[in-house]
Amino acid sequence: EPLERLPIEVKRSGLVIGGGLAGMIAALDLAEQGFQAYLVEAGPQLGGHLRKIRFTLAGDDVQAYLQDLIGRVIANPLIEVHTSSEVREISGYLGNFRSRIVDRSRGNGEVGSIREFEVEHGVVIVATGAAEYKPSNYLYREHPGVVTQAEFEEQLASGAFPKRRGKSVVMIQCVGSRDDERNYCSRVCCSEAVKNALRIKDADPDASVYILYRDVRTYGVREAYFEEARRRGVMFVRYPEGQAPVVSRAEDGVSEERLVVEVTDTLLDERLAIPADLVALSAGIVPNERNKEIAQMLKVPLDDNGFFLEAHMKLRPVDFATEGVFLAGLAHSPKTIDETIAQAHAAVARACTVLASGTITTEGIKSEVIKTRCTGCGLCVEACQYKALEIDPKDNVAKVNAALCKGCGLCAATCRCGAITLKGFTEEEILAEVNALC
Repeated sequence: EPLERLPIEVKRSGLVIGGGLAGMIAALDLAEQGFQAYLVEAGPQLGGHLRKIRFTLAGDDVQAYLQDLIGRVIANPLIEVHTSSEVREISGYLGNFRSRIVDRSRGNGEVGSIREFEVEHGVVIVATGAAEYKPSNYLYREHPGVVTQAEFEEQLASGAFPKRRGKSVVMIQCVGSRDDERNYCSRVCCSEAVKNALRIKDADPDASVYILYRDVRTYGVREAYFEEARRRGVMFVRYPEGQAPVVSRAEDGVSEERLVVEVTDTLLDERLAIPADLVALSAGIVPNERNKEIAQMLKVPLDDNGFFLEAHMKLRPVDFATEGVFLAGLAHSPKTIDETIAQAHAAVARACTVLASGTITTEGIKSEVIKTRCTGCGLCVEACQYKALEIDPKDNVAKVNAALCKGCGLCAATCRCGAITLKGFTEEEILAEVNALC
């Protein structure tokens, strides 16, 4: 019996979930390749986490780049932007997805009516981004002099710092990262600290800057900026694992706003008390809260930390195990701006291999239901990892979606009635092989 490959027409458009840097780059790339892009952002504005970054280590103006990128996205006629919107349901398969989107956008200061609509698309690119961890220790939100690096960067960019010369700034690394709750490294924190420390030295060469760290990870060309910070007098103090610094209010009677940071220096093997006018916490990156919900809709996995997990980190770095779904940006893991842009380009390159083909062909090895044996118990539906089976309500028997079926045979092994067989591995074929061997 021949195994037929069925042709399936591909919807020549893509859905991009997330309107941050990775999402906008992906949507723009799809449009520039001539494909329709639906860009869905949960927030009221495009930009995501990039809105909190004001400059790079090299001194580039991030906000100018962001505004230019947003302008290009909005101006492109092939990009349909939906802000204040969420993807509520995704069904279908490679080349033929259908998504239900809920739009809660507001207009003219008035609450607009909630609008639901559906879009059809051939691929999905997940770029839901991530967020900065909000600390619950080190007097954060209890003292005005304790801020995160992102908040401190805003002060530096706006000119609010320094208000007087000779200030003392202490930066504490690995806040919300590499601990019992989140054991991963957020990768960008050390570079952010070095970047802001150099900005302080530019504004006030006499300022005292301390960076309290466990390990410095300014990898690649960023090592040069670490060396520059040391040369310009930024003091790096290494503290032991399990002995985090302690931030307290100063009790010298001079100023209630003054802080003291106590830390154990591993080099000197002494406990230091560093006076500080400001404490900047290098807060880690945490996954998006909706990742679990989106993962369930797309039938894709998350890692132990809540970030999306690719099919293979080396062989398929931007692909999911679910065909037609791709990944980019902070939704995958903490990464820098240039790494995010590179991954977004890669995800679109992989997606375009599907969209450009026009049609795709399914594999010939598929499950097949023998209706006269099926009792409609539904065990095969529960067993199928690809959601390729459903119970037909008309005659109460199982039905296979050939486009979704991967020919794994799990349903055939599960069926108690022997109602499901796998093309190419039917009972007759297997028994013939056994007879030939014996």
